[in-house]
Amino acid sequence: MRRALVPALTFLLSTVPAWAEGGLDAFLRQVNVQARADLNGFSAKVSAQFGVPEAQVRVVLGKVSEPADAFMVFQLGQMTRQPTESVMRVYQTGKGRGWGALAQELGIKPGSPEFHALKRGDLHFGTDSGDQPGAKGHGKGKGHGKGNH
Repeated sequence: MRRALVPALTFLLSTVPAWAEGGLDAFLRQVNVQARADLNGFSAKVSAQFGVPEAQVRVVLGKVSEPADAFMVFQLGQMTRQPTESVMRVYQTGKGRGWGALAQELGIKPGSPEFHALKRGDLHFGTDSGDQPGAKGHGKGKGHGKGNH
C-alpha cells in the first residue's frame, strides 16, 4: 500500500503548476518531492534535460543541500551559458542569499524575462512538458528542424 502511495502523491504534486502555489519556492519543493521519491530517476531526468552525464549530476547532488539545488545549478548554468563549475562556485560562496541573488551574480539582470521566470517558478523539470508553465523556450534548441518531412 505504501509503495503505491508514494508514486501517486508524487504525480499529484507534480501536476499542480508552481505558479499556482507560490513561485520558485513552490516549484523547488515539488522538485524535492520528486527527487526524494526516486533519486536515480531524478538524476536521469536532470541529465537528459540539461545534456550532462548522470555522473556529473551525482557529483553536484553530493555538494548541494537539497536535490532541487542541483536542478537550479544546472538551470542557471543553462540560462547563463556558464559551466556547472562556475555556477557551483557562486552557489558555494553565496549559500543563503537566495536564487535571485545568485542569478544576478551569474549575469541574469533583474527585470529580464529570465529573472521574472525564476521568480515565478516558471521553469520545467523533466522531459515531459505536460502543461507546466515555462516548458517552452528553455531548451538548447537541439532537434529543431529534424523530422519535419
